[in-house]
Amino acid sequence: MKKLLASTALMMALGLPALAQDYTPDPNAKSGGGITVTYKDDVATLDPAIGYDWQNWSMIKSLFDSLMDYVPGTTELRPGLAESYEVSDDGMTFTFHLRAGVKFHNGREMTADDVKYSLDRVTLPATQSPGAGFFASIKGFDAMSDGSATTLEGVTVVDPMTVQIQLSRPDATFLHVMALNFSSIVPKEAVEAAGDDFGHNPVGTGAFSLAEWTIGQKLVFQKNADYWRAGVPYLDTVTFEVGQEPIVALLRLQNGEVDVPGDGIPPAKFTEVMADPAQAARVVEGGQLQTGYITLNVTIPPLDNLAVREAINMAINKDRITQIINGRAVPATQPLPPSMPGYTADYAGYPYDPEKAKQMLADAGFPDGFDTELYVMNTDPNPRIAQAMQQDLAAIGIRASIQSLAQANVIEAGGAGTAPMIWSGGMAWIADFPDPSNFYGPILGCSGAAEGGWNWSKFCDPAIDAEATKADSFNNPDDPARLAMWSDIYQNVMKEAPWVPVFNEQRYTMKSARMGGDDSLYVDPVSIPVNYDYVYVTE
Repeated sequence: MKKLLASTALMMALGLPALAQDYTPDPNAKSGGGITVTYKDDVATLDPAIGYDWQNWSMIKSLFDSLMDYVPGTTELRPGLAESYEVSDDGMTFTFHLRAGVKFHNGREMTADDVKYSLDRVTLPATQSPGAGFFASIKGFDAMSDGSATTLEGVTVVDPMTVQIQLSRPDATFLHVMALNFSSIVPKEAVEAAGDDFGHNPVGTGAFSLAEWTIGQKLVFQKNADYWRAGVPYLDTVTFEVGQEPIVALLRLQNGEVDVPGDGIPPAKFTEVMADPAQAARVVEGGQLQTGYITLNVTIPPLDNLAVREAINMAINKDRITQIINGRAVPATQPLPPSMPGYTADYAGYPYDPEKAKQMLADAGFPDGFDTELYVMNTDPNPRIAQAMQQDLAAIGIRASIQSLAQANVIEAGGAGTAPMIWSGGMAWIADFPDPSNFYGPILGCSGAAEGGWNWSKFCDPAIDAEATKADSFNNPDDPARLAMWSDIYQNVMKEAPWVPVFNEQRYTMKSARMGGDDSLYVDPVSIPVNYDYVYVTE
């Protein structure tokens, strides 16, 4: 066994992601005070095994911790609840040594038994975690999935402060998986006491704890005075007000009543905001590994017909849709965004050709088109984008009624497989970590197609799944052969057309004049959208 926190060179030699130097505290940071964040929709859950949307991701990140973590504002790994760890020479066994004295919000100290319980819980089918597939490389995962086991064979408690995880195959993404919200450590007694309502009564080890939740109105997080990371968080409270229309939230920010509009800058106001120097100065822009797409449910006729799905791909005018969001994106040709390793630069995708699309529908037996439904999150600009898509589909004879619903309801319909088509806007895929596998398993792989999963197209190709497993069975995530495999995988996915990739979006948000902290914390690629643990107020 070799210890890996001491030597980045050794980690790279084994093909593991290099650990970054830890975060340097902001010398200008001030402790105390509170901020107000707004959202249009209420929060569905704060259970880290379940929550998986734009709105609750950063909230969960502040309530819970995992064995691994990221340097704030980056996708660079750093230690989390594991103070150190070792990895075997074959990359198949990880031994994590836990930090002493870490306490849950209920006051009990965390132990290796909690790590074991949390990993078992997230992979149990009864939990219906949309992230269960991330853990497929752990020995015993298949037995958990088919119900023949209730505990992961590969996760062993060595002693109260040491846990060992044995893999069934090398996994280039494993350390990143150990930093996901789904890997958050939870106390068994709190989960069992809350039952199905743990998502509304969360107990973790994070920088904040839940102090108040008035359904439909607000959530209040309070500072965890016993937090194990010295010096943070800076804020005493974070208040999330829900039921706030984005345009109203912007007006309240301009009046000094709101610090961060969680739904971002309303597209209808974007040009006005950017033209005003005082407002533009408070805009934060950041790149992101993001793809917005339409899912085509391959289990619902006539979307089970490949020719129909190909026709829909050729019917959507991506350039026009990009204009709806003020040109803050580029048209997409494939699931991966351009800056992701494994992206195929010379792949042109399906051309915009409504005449050919209409002919393809006729040849497929639908000369008069058909009726279907397009689900969309009801926050602007998504209904307007859906209307443009509706017009494009109507041009080839497809009559799509728009189901404009709250985010939680769209996610529920997608997971249940009852939605024929979903525009992912507002929930569009942003990488959990910078690896091409992250755009496959949860949203295109067979594991993600399960009940409650995020593969809303319900696309499942065992042959492509097998190739994805091979691609991840490398020690070195940057191996050119591995990235070439991922390129081929996504080309094969596009041949089956379970999606219409629409655009890759740049990220914009705003903050009030009193907010402090590096801009990267407001477009944090991991604590999406804001890293609340490290921002502060200057007055």
